[in-house]
Amino acid sequence: MKSTQTYWNPLDKSSDNEWEFISGSDGNLSQITLAQNSINGDYTRLTRFKDGYDTKAFGAKSHSYPEEIFVVSGRLYDEAFDMWLEPGYYASRPPGEVHGPFLADGEVVILEMSYPSQGSDS
Repeated sequence: MKSTQTYWNPLDKSSDNEWEFISGSDGNLSQITLAQNSINGDYTRLTRFKDGYDTKAFGAKSHSYPEEIFVVSGRLYDEAFDMWLEPGYYASRPPGEVHGPFLADGEVVILEMSYPSQGSDS
């Protein structure tokens, strides 16, 4: 079962200390886990991109498990799909779908729900 938490606002300044920087991004990418299943690894998190950050150094990505993403704020260019993702865009990615690299236009926040328990290597 995923962890639970009473209402709180991870986007409020008072939650800034809860975010962790993603290794290799020089402080340009951060994430906060909202809920996680400690047994099967499924999780829900927010990922935040600083304005202008380009993830080309990380290259395109794919996972062995399905994931869903929802653009909360900002604009994000997905090179694999040659398109700008605006607030409100949603994707349900099957295992193996290539996405990125990404370019942020403004500060971007993405809601991600990932299901490693449903992956081909689980």
